[in-house]
Amino acid sequence: MSTAPTAPTLPGSDTGGQHARRFGLPVATALVMGNIIGGGIFLLPASVAPFGTISLVAFGVLTLGALALALVFGRLAHRHPVTGGPYVYAREAFGDFAGFLAAWSYWITTWVSNAALAVAAVGYLDVLVPVHHSTAAALGAALLIQWLPACANLAGTRYVGAVQVVATVLKFVPLLIVAVGGLLFFDSANLGPFRAGDESALGAVSASAAILLFSYLGVESAAVSAGEVRDPRRNVGRATVLGTLAAAGLYLLTMVSVLGTVPHDRLVVSTAPFADSVNLMSGSTWGGAAVACMALVSMLGALNGWTLLSAQTPYAAARDGLFPQVFTVKRRGVPTVGVVVTVVLASLLTVYNYTAGPGGVFEALVLVTTFTATVPYLLSAAAQVYFLLSGRADRVRGARLARDAALALAAFGFSLWLVAGSGYAAVYQGVLFLFAGVLVYAWMAARKRAAAPAGAAVAGGTAEAPGTPVTVNQAPGA
Repeated sequence: MSTAPTAPTLPGSDTGGQHARRFGLPVATALVMGNIIGGGIFLLPASVAPFGTISLVAFGVLTLGALALALVFGRLAHRHPVTGGPYVYAREAFGDFAGFLAAWSYWITTWVSNAALAVAAVGYLDVLVPVHHSTAAALGAALLIQWLPACANLAGTRYVGAVQVVATVLKFVPLLIVAVGGLLFFDSANLGPFRAGDESALGAVSASAAILLFSYLGVESAAVSAGEVRDPRRNVGRATVLGTLAAAGLYLLTMVSVLGTVPHDRLVVSTAPFADSVNLMSGSTWGGAAVACMALVSMLGALNGWTLLSAQTPYAAARDGLFPQVFTVKRRGVPTVGVVVTVVLASLLTVYNYTAGPGGVFEALVLVTTFTATVPYLLSAAAQVYFLLSGRADRVRGARLARDAALALAAFGFSLWLVAGSGYAAVYQGVLFLFAGVLVYAWMAARKRAAAPAGAAVAGGTAEAPGTPVTVNQAPGA
């Protein structure tokens, strides 16, 4: 019989009601695939084009690394079949501070991703209404695109859901058009050089993989929602792997199609590569305009969902006493303070990156998310190593122990490699954001200790040893 600690109790996760763990394997797989395939893919082919077709090698390596992470999340969910994902694993293994870092870095990832998605959406808006003629016009459009989903969120979850239904349908239409149609119009002469930049082959693979990681954010979705999955010990791992493989297959087809239909010199400067690809396939501009409309709606839908997520993450941590309590304020089912704070932060970051220099704004923001996203991934892989080496991984012996340890080390090394590929500027910004959270944790820990009765154990304090089972109210999701 399993000797795993009692699962944490989570609001919103029924433990005995009729709706408890109602997601089966197909729904959980769709959840992973749907969360992985967001809006970033619509600009990524142009973002990695400067590296040449070696970016396809990076995509293959990235897929293998994502699968290693998927398998690690599956094993962790087998041990901890509860909602929370990286936050729960880090907190269970190493205590409150590690849990806080996982939540804080994941929160940073969500609102920086919002800024990146808004910049990507401006590229497709430019197909319909020229805005790239001036930085001010592009910046204004990016800010408007961020605030529209924020207003939809503030109106309540009912409107959030309605937007998501339309956006989800329209998300796959342009992807399938390019994936299938692009193969019919594929011309190897458009691919350009294998290695286009001045970097070494390893440097080009690392740099392009760091950008492409943005397209794989969401691989942890089933693990984060494990408390709502039927038979999570069995289904979370399978759903994570199947969803990752399905998303990778669609990504590969679209990447190859865009690279093979848009000439390399044109793709490098494109702000709407999918629209350019369809224009070249159809021989007119109406097809590209239609794809631009669908891509724009899709990215607004992605922003709609990520805006809610970026508010739920601090809400969850605040319920555990790790974030300020003001983030627990809700109106119409939405954490309103979280929505406002995160959209303001994303807007400020967008303004900074548009005015800081001539470099690619989307790429700069994406690389910051690569750094911040790898923090919970690193902590999750390290937690798995800790559980295995400490003997807390139930019934894992012999060959399975060696296999699980190898996967955890591979996921950890893969995450470190992505950090290295992010570049100094992205790591610099990411570290500043991450270290700012240390002061927040110190403030919250001090308030918690001051409010605790004398002699009582305080979560995150010296009275609680790392690895002690903890009870969490809710954890950040993806």
